[in-house]
Amino acid sequence: MPAIHLLGWATGALFFFYAWILRVAPSVMIDEMMRDLAVGGAVIGNLSAVYFFGYAGMQVPVGMLIDRFGPRRLMTMAALGCVAGCAIFALSAGISGVAVGRFVIGAAAAFSLVGAMAVAGLWFPAQRFALLSGLAMMMGMLGGVFGQAPFRLVVEALDWRGAVLALAMGGVGLAVAAWATVRDRPHEARASAPMLAGLGRVARNRQTWLIAIAGLGTTGPLLGFASLWGVPYFVTTLGIDRTAAASITSTVFLGWALGAPLIGWASDRIGRRRSPFIAGLVVCIAAMSAILYVPGLSVPALMALCFICGFGGASQIVGFAAARENNPPALSATAIGLVNGLVTGAGALFQPLLGWLLDLNWKGEMAAGARLYDAGAYKIALSVIIVGCVIGFLCTLAMRETYCRPLEQT
Repeated sequence: MPAIHLLGWATGALFFFYAWILRVAPSVMIDEMMRDLAVGGAVIGNLSAVYFFGYAGMQVPVGMLIDRFGPRRLMTMAALGCVAGCAIFALSAGISGVAVGRFVIGAAAAFSLVGAMAVAGLWFPAQRFALLSGLAMMMGMLGGVFGQAPFRLVVEALDWRGAVLALAMGGVGLAVAAWATVRDRPHEARASAPMLAGLGRVARNRQTWLIAIAGLGTTGPLLGFASLWGVPYFVTTLGIDRTAAASITSTVFLGWALGAPLIGWASDRIGRRRSPFIAGLVVCIAAMSAILYVPGLSVPALMALCFICGFGGASQIVGFAAARENNPPALSATAIGLVNGLVTGAGALFQPLLGWLLDLNWKGEMAAGARLYDAGAYKIALSVIIVGCVIGFLCTLAMRETYCRPLEQT
C-alpha cells in the first residue's frame, strides 16, 4: 500500500480531530458567551446545536458527492470552509452572525469523518475498515479532549473570540494537507447511477435506519452531556471550577478514543457487528444512570464512569461498518453519510432540548449576567439522554448481523 494513501487517511483523521475541537469549544465558553451576547441557556444550547444542523444536514450530500467525485477536492474546500466559518463566528457582534458562523463550521466539518472513512474504503483492505474507522474516531475524541480543559486555557488567555480565530488557522494547514495527500478513487470505481437514485436505495433499506437510530443513542452522552452540558452540571453539583469540570467530562472522549479502535479491531476479529453494538449501549445506559443518580460519588469515580460511558458509546463505530456492508459498495459513502447524519443529529436534538428543559426548571437565579441552574434541573434535563440510549439499544436488537461481509456475499 503506497504511503501516500496512509497519509491521505491520516489527513482525514486529523480533520476529524479539528472538527471535534470546533464541535465542543462552546462548552468551555458558555459563561463568556452568555454575558457577551446577553442570552440564556436555551439560546446557547440552540447556538451550539447550529453546528449539528450544518454537520448533520450535510452528511447525505457529502456521502453522495464523495461517491460521485471522490474526496480530494471536497475535503480541501471543506477545510477552507471551516476557516471562513470560524472567522464569521468570532467577528460577529450579534447572535445572528455568530449562529451563521457556527452553521458554516458544521457544514464544512461534515466532510471530515466521512472523508477519512472514504479514503479507508477506497485504498485499504475491507477487513481493515472498522479498525481504520475506529482510529479516525479516536482522533476525533482526542480533539474533543483538547477542546475541553486545554482549550479552556486558550479561551482564558485570548478571550473566546480570539480563541476561535486561533482555531481558524488550523483549517488552512488542513486544506494544504488534503490537497497534497488525499487521492480520489479510480474512475471505474465511482458510483455511476444518478445520485438521488443511490440515496433512495440506501434510504429504503430498513437496516440503514436501525443502525442510524442505534448510533444516535450512543451519541447522546457524548454530544448532549460531554460536549456541552456536562461541564456546568459538574460545576453545579461538585462546586468546582470549569477547568476541573472539563477535565471530568473529557474522560468521556478518552473512553471513546480508546474504545473506538479496540472495538473496531475486536469486531473485525470476531466477525460480528451486532453484539458489540448491543453491549456498548448497555454500558452507556448503566454508566450514565450512575453518573446522574448515584449520590456522593467522588471525582475519581465520576471520571471512571465517564470513561466507561465513552468506551461503551464507541461501539457506534461498528454501525458505520454495518451500514457499509448492508448497502452496495458503490454507495458506501452515501450509506455512511446518511447514518452519520442521524448520529450527529443527536447534537442538534439533545443540546437545545436540554437547554430548554433547564430553562423550564430555572429558579430565577443569576450570577454575573448568566443563569444558574440547580442540580435538580440538570438531573431532569439529562435524564433524556438515558431515554435515547434505551431507544438505541432496542434498535440494535433488530439489526441484521452481516458477519463483517458485504450483504451480497452473505
